[in-house]
Amino acid sequence: MRTISSENYLEVRGKDMYVEIHGNADAYPLLYLHGGPGESCYEFCYHQAERLQEDFRLIAIDQRGVCRSEMIRENEHFSIDDILMDGEELRKKLGIKRWALLGHSFGGYIALKYASMFPDSITRIVFECPTFDFGLSGRSLLRKMAQISKEENMVELAEKCFMLAESDKSAKELMLKFIELRPELGEQGMKIHVHNPEYKTDYSLYTDEEWKQFLERTNVHNSRLIQGEEMFESILPMLKKVKNPSLLIRGQYDPVTCKEQMVKFKEDVAVADVITFSSSGHFPHAEEPDEFAKSVVEFLK
Repeated sequence: MRTISSENYLEVRGKDMYVEIHGNADAYPLLYLHGGPGESCYEFCYHQAERLQEDFRLIAIDQRGVCRSEMIRENEHFSIDDILMDGEELRKKLGIKRWALLGHSFGGYIALKYASMFPDSITRIVFECPTFDFGLSGRSLLRKMAQISKEENMVELAEKCFMLAESDKSAKELMLKFIELRPELGEQGMKIHVHNPEYKTDYSLYTDEEWKQFLERTNVHNSRLIQGEEMFESILPMLKKVKNPSLLIRGQYDPVTCKEQMVKFKEDVAVADVITFSSSGHFPHAEEPDEFAKSVVEFLK
């Protein structure tokens, strides 16, 4: 069992935030923003901390209320703006003038909003399989689920997913339906997001009871964001405001960053590059970890 040191915590805007820092203090600072919502930085650090710490001061956090960070209380205000303000306050606390961002999935959504709110705090941005529009991502996820269901001879589920993907339901309705239906695929549901399962994540560093406690905190974070509904608003128009050099890393088999979002990224971001990882789904940092680290180093340095 891994013990969480008090050194892993910083008080940020009145809450204890779990923070991991890897690499030398004088190295190029890079903030990792995890996806989910509520995914935590655990899995990313497991695969990338050792690979990136030679070149960067990698700062990875569990966002407000997520996993190892302090829980959000019942009557406590919480919104996406709190995540953004937490990031900016953390930058100041660490004495960093400007840093690069690496946002995975929902973390890419957060990175874009952060760049729009605090453009002078950022050098460059890496978007890994981001979503900028939950409606587009939801339809794409449902299509992928339909395809896998069809391959597994789950005809009724496949038809249901196809119909939802083509419906006029809202972004929130689509994502909630996807979350509701995904368990019906059982173990095959992993194929929606993961194409290359070669590199496994070892979760045994914490006990089952600890993971249960972490999940309880995360569920509050997630439910509050869903209730607030802000994250279901498309932020594709914000791409035109990005002046920082930006890289979009996508997995060839990833349904989250669908074609429409990738095209918009290339059209609207002033200085943009796109790299497609041919053996990855939604997690290139874990599915092709060496190639991922190399691409990040080459772009940022």
